[in-house]
Amino acid sequence: MTAPHEQHAIGTTEWLDAEVHRYLSSGDYDGMFAGWPGDNFVDVAQKATLRLRTALVEETLRRADGFGIQVKVPDDLHAWARIKLSPMVEGLFPADERAIILDTLSCNVVFLTPQNVASILTGKIWLSTAWKLANMFLASMGAPVLSREDDHIVGLSEETTCYVSMSYFAETDPFADFVVHEAAHVFHNCKRATVGLDETRRKEYLLNIDYAKRETFAYSCEAYSRIISMASAIKQRQEALKRHADSFIPPDDRVDHDEYLDILGEAVQARNGWQRILKRCAPAKVC
Repeated sequence: MTAPHEQHAIGTTEWLDAEVHRYLSSGDYDGMFAGWPGDNFVDVAQKATLRLRTALVEETLRRADGFGIQVKVPDDLHAWARIKLSPMVEGLFPADERAIILDTLSCNVVFLTPQNVASILTGKIWLSTAWKLANMFLASMGAPVLSREDDHIVGLSEETTCYVSMSYFAETDPFADFVVHEAAHVFHNCKRATVGLDETRRKEYLLNIDYAKRETFAYSCEAYSRIISMASAIKQRQEALKRHADSFIPPDDRVDHDEYLDILGEAVQARNGWQRILKRCAPAKVC
């Protein structure tokens, strides 16, 4: 069967409408914008991006109309985020770097709300990111989503910004914290120079995390942050980890559950569990 965006002659009104529909229904689009109108590549890309982004905002607002949730973002989100992320930053970074990293993170935690979603989707983010955020927002509102394939997403980070679903405030898993999870991803995505720290050939990003273990790192940080918030003594932390292992393992096939639990087992017994997590998720040393 021919795909919808291939049924019409390239460049026609019908074809362009089909391209918009393809993007709205799946997040898929041609990054080269072949067939779109314009005077040159830059003009074509700008016009096509504007049309897709505008259509996304309109469709998101249309679907969200009449839906809502009774939760409220903290009045001082910056202060709230600092408290939430301080243990992780203090455990992973040297004292002279903590303030700038914590300021960067706490100023860039963004909850998707009916009041800000339009401005976020029209901002300077990738079209693929905008689509995922729109779907995430609709799911949190209980509105019809753009695609069921992505409606499990509750957080997403791009550069230094952590976008979080309002579902955060309705989460019942005691070992879940989407904010910590997404902030952990910033560490391997953000270059040190971006936040004003010195950079070297071997130390380009905030943290060096093995590519295959990025989700393991983020989930481990997430669970460990919750465990240490529940208990300070090793025995109680081990008991909390057992409860986590019995009932709340991350449903993510990118994570080796045995390795994940082993990492957390080391972390809960260590003086600085954050460093144990970092060591276990770092790239293998090349001899």
